[in-house]
Amino acid sequence: MAGVMDSVNQRTQLVGQNRLELLLFRLDGRQLYGINVFKVKEVLQCPRLTVMPKASPVVRGVANIRGGTIPILDLALATGRRSLDSLENSFVIITEYNTKVQGFLVRSVERIVNMNWEEILPPPKGTGREHYLTAVTRLDQELVEIIDVEKILAEVAPTSEVVSDGVIDAETQQKAGSKHVLIVDDSSVARKQLIRCLQSVGVEVTALNDGRQALDYLRGLVESGRKPEEEFLMLISDIEMPEMDGYTLTAEIRHDPRMQNLHILLHTSLSGVFNQAMVKKVGADDFLAKFRPDELAARVVERIKVTDGA
Repeated sequence: MAGVMDSVNQRTQLVGQNRLELLLFRLDGRQLYGINVFKVKEVLQCPRLTVMPKASPVVRGVANIRGGTIPILDLALATGRRSLDSLENSFVIITEYNTKVQGFLVRSVERIVNMNWEEILPPPKGTGREHYLTAVTRLDQELVEIIDVEKILAEVAPTSEVVSDGVIDAETQQKAGSKHVLIVDDSSVARKQLIRCLQSVGVEVTALNDGRQALDYLRGLVESGRKPEEEFLMLISDIEMPEMDGYTLTAEIRHDPRMQNLHILLHTSLSGVFNQAMVKKVGADDFLAKFRPDELAARVVERIKVTDGA
C-alpha cells in the first residue's frame, strides 16, 4: 500500500489545470468510489481500534497513529449501508478535511487515477443514494461515485454555524442589505452553511453548484453589459467541484478583462495542502479553510467596509 501513496506530496502541479487525482476504493460490494488525493495523508491496514462510549455509531473507534488519536469512521455505515465487518481485513484512509484529521474505514483500496474535472459530473437525478453523492465519473466502463464527505462529517460531528456576537457591527449590517454575494459549492451541506452565515451578515446571496455553472453565469452577465464587480461584493468559491474546479474558475475569471476585477475568496476543505502560493498562482484574492463562520463573516464585513470606503 505504501507504493500507492508514496508520491502524494508531489502532486500539487495539478493546481490550475482543472485536473485531479482520485484514490479509488470499495466498501461493501463491487461499487467503486473515489476520493481526491489532495485530501489523503496516508493509507494503512486497519489498526487496533478503541471504542469510544457515547460516540456516533458511524465512529467505529479511535486509533493511535503516529502519536495522534484519530477517529475512524465507517464510510459504509455513514452512507446507509451495512457496517463493515472483519476489520483486520479492511483499510483506513487517513484524510484531512477542514483542518481536522480523521480516518475512513473501507473494504479495499485500489489505485490512483489522474482525471480532468470535466470528466467529473454531478450525480444524475434519480441515482441511488444521491443523498450522499457529490459527483460521479466513469472509468473503464465502471461508474465511480464520489461521496459528499462534508455532509457525513456534518452529521457525525456538527460544527457551529452561529456567528459570534461582535463580529458584525450594526452599521455594517445595515449597509449589508444592499450587497450581493455569489457562492459556488457542489456540496448541499456547504451551500446551506454558507447561506446561513451570509444571511446573518445581512447580504443577499446567489448560490450555484459548480465552477462551469458559475463561469457561464458570469459570462452571461458581462454579455448583457453588466459588470460582475458591481453586481457582487465578492465571489466565494469551493475548489473541488464537478466539471470545473475553483482554481480553474478563478483563472478563467482573471483571464477575462470584463470580469477580472471581481473579488474572489476560495473557501476550501483542502487545508492540508492549500497555501498562499496556490492562491497567487491562479489569482485569487484570499482563501479560507472551511467551515469557520466567524472568520467567513469577518471577511465579508471587511469587504463591505472596503467597498464603502470605511
